[in-house]
Amino acid sequence: MSTTNQSNTNHSPFLLMGIPDLEALHMWISIPFCLTYIMSLLGNGMVLLTVVLDKTLHEPMYYFISMLAVIDLIFSTAVVPKMLAVLWLDSREIGFEACFIQMFFIHTFTAVESGVLLAMSFDRYIAICNPLRYSTILTTSRTIQIGLLSLARGTGVMTPLMCLLTSLPYCGTRVIPHSYCEHMAVVALACADPAVSDLYSIIVATLLVGTDSVFIAFSYIMILRSVMRLPCQEARLKALSTCGSHVSIILLFYIGGLLSMYLQMFSVGSAPHVQVLVADFYLTVPPMLNPLIYGLKMKQIQEGMLKLLRRL
Repeated sequence: MSTTNQSNTNHSPFLLMGIPDLEALHMWISIPFCLTYIMSLLGNGMVLLTVVLDKTLHEPMYYFISMLAVIDLIFSTAVVPKMLAVLWLDSREIGFEACFIQMFFIHTFTAVESGVLLAMSFDRYIAICNPLRYSTILTTSRTIQIGLLSLARGTGVMTPLMCLLTSLPYCGTRVIPHSYCEHMAVVALACADPAVSDLYSIIVATLLVGTDSVFIAFSYIMILRSVMRLPCQEARLKALSTCGSHVSIILLFYIGGLLSMYLQMFSVGSAPHVQVLVADFYLTVPPMLNPLIYGLKMKQIQEGMLKLLRRL
């Protein structure tokens, strides 16, 4: 018995179910995900090229926007191609290492995006509350350092988590009731107590996302106080309009993430396909909407995109 159990803990592949209970509709369900992915690639690619090629956009705020575009490209590409393979081709098998690599990218770049959103809120705080020192505080080199620090932070805290998860024995069923390697669904397949990895996950989520969201909220409280002190209403509206796109991205990122997480944790009363679809939409829709939000709300990005299109 022990020999059989030991053989089942080897690095054999997992099987992704796709959308449970809706297997007959996989082809139709795949269409919006495919379109969303294409729009994400085009939108984020366009934003990135615009910022890189237009020298008038070589400022900290636009560098952060380009970082967000890179994150969204990596984030969606880590998930959607395999998701479409499952939905289109019934290619359900995913290797042990590939599964945890996918999970690593999802977790790492979620943490990186949270760090970049925090940096963007700091950028807006300095621009509105201390504009005279903006160019000296947020230099190009410092902006790049902040981006690299966000990447290092995300990678640094997620690598131990992956080590903890891959060290768990996985025996018995290898079926993941999702269209990607969702963290809690994979851990549920472990045949050992995942208490250590669960505790680490909670601590990381609290320290990273929790702390970042608190500082972001504090930044905007200070921004709002500063804006309300401006004597001219037109100046107030102009100052607030520069923050509109950032606030939209923040709400989409944090509220969507919390909704998806709670549905996975407290699944009582919700159909399995609802949990899976919400998780899938959270990983695919924000990367598509982010460039649209910036493109619609920021005149400089619009003008830069038009210049780029004329060159093409």
